[in-house]
Amino acid sequence: MKTRNRWYIALAGVLMQIALGGVYAWSVFRVPLANRFGWSISEVTLTFTISIFVLGIAAFFGGLWQNRKGPRIVALTGGALYGLGVFLASFSNRLSWLYLTYGLIGGIGLGFAYIVPVAVLVKWFPDRRGLITGVAVGGFGAGALITAPLATRLIQSVGVLNTFAYLGIAYLLVTVLAGLFMHNPPDGWKPEGWAPKRSQASQQAGHDYSLTEALKTWQWYALWLLLFLNTCAGISIISQEAPIFQELTAATAVAAAGMVGIASIGNAAGRVFWAWVSDSITRRATFMAMFVVQAILFWLLPNSHGIPLMTIIAFLVLMCYGGGFGTMPAFAADYFGSRNVGPIYGLMLTAWGSASAFGPLLIARMRQADGSYGAALHIIAGIMAASVLVPILISPPKLVALKSNNLPGAASLAPSR
Repeated sequence: MKTRNRWYIALAGVLMQIALGGVYAWSVFRVPLANRFGWSISEVTLTFTISIFVLGIAAFFGGLWQNRKGPRIVALTGGALYGLGVFLASFSNRLSWLYLTYGLIGGIGLGFAYIVPVAVLVKWFPDRRGLITGVAVGGFGAGALITAPLATRLIQSVGVLNTFAYLGIAYLLVTVLAGLFMHNPPDGWKPEGWAPKRSQASQQAGHDYSLTEALKTWQWYALWLLLFLNTCAGISIISQEAPIFQELTAATAVAAAGMVGIASIGNAAGRVFWAWVSDSITRRATFMAMFVVQAILFWLLPNSHGIPLMTIIAFLVLMCYGGGFGTMPAFAADYFGSRNVGPIYGLMLTAWGSASAFGPLLIARMRQADGSYGAALHIIAGIMAASVLVPILISPPKLVALKSNNLPGAASLAPSR
């Protein structure tokens, strides 16, 4: 297959992730649903929580399935379930139905479909692993920027339930059509004439690990911790953005909402930018840089009272948040090989769900205890500064030769612990 054809697969992967990223636009449905059915905002918000939690679990199983049956069937099933879940939400008249359709069915579809472009593209682009996975998951981050204004207009013109129907059909068409392009390259494929640089080769495994082998190394847990720490910091801001802006800058609710919108662009931009940077300076150095930048930004936040300055700082924080998701798939492929990156990284996404629970709870409780966000933001700055130690200490897993019990004298390779 010609090298240029891989760019069609990349484009399909980005379009799929943009459709999947529409889930981040859930906030536009909260008030219309609450007003129509009398549900509380927290009850409506639980739908989104269920969807993201299920995504993390389903991504792991989608990765396993992908290894056995190939990426296309997983992508098509995921896209169909995601579109169907959103479409069925249009028949909601009870919270339990909304949780089942948009939350559970849609979340399973999200997880299955999310992991496919990530796992496929690291195989097609060994020469640009960071950049290409950053572009793919950058589509996920940008999904809300497209879906939010579109859904808002649809809600105003046809109502909230009909909006679910229209979006569900659109999601199904886009994800299924994009899924048809998802397939792996031949084993051992690489671009003609390409060889990794010495700095890249020193940070890559020379062996394709199975999930079981990867879980026997301490490096897998170190990467999980990196993703958890980075996500905790960013999502603590995401969960409290508008209140933080209003408290620290005295901005109105309307102005704070505008600041949130601008800052959210950083989530998508950071997935591409930091992933691109990681191809040049290594993934380790990239996470070190993101942690240092966040330590400085979180320390400055409580004393940043101007709206423009606050918006810029929040934008940069969310760039680092998105950068973790853009860089980590390539990091996992570097350390454990690209063959089984689907289940290996899919299971690593449980760090996303864990951080989504821990980060917002941490900042909310510290805010309640102290009466302001200042102390909470300084504590997070300290956590980010301490987190720099993790990428400093991490290194690729090494292989050791072991003698086979069945074949005396024959050497087999096993990961060191």
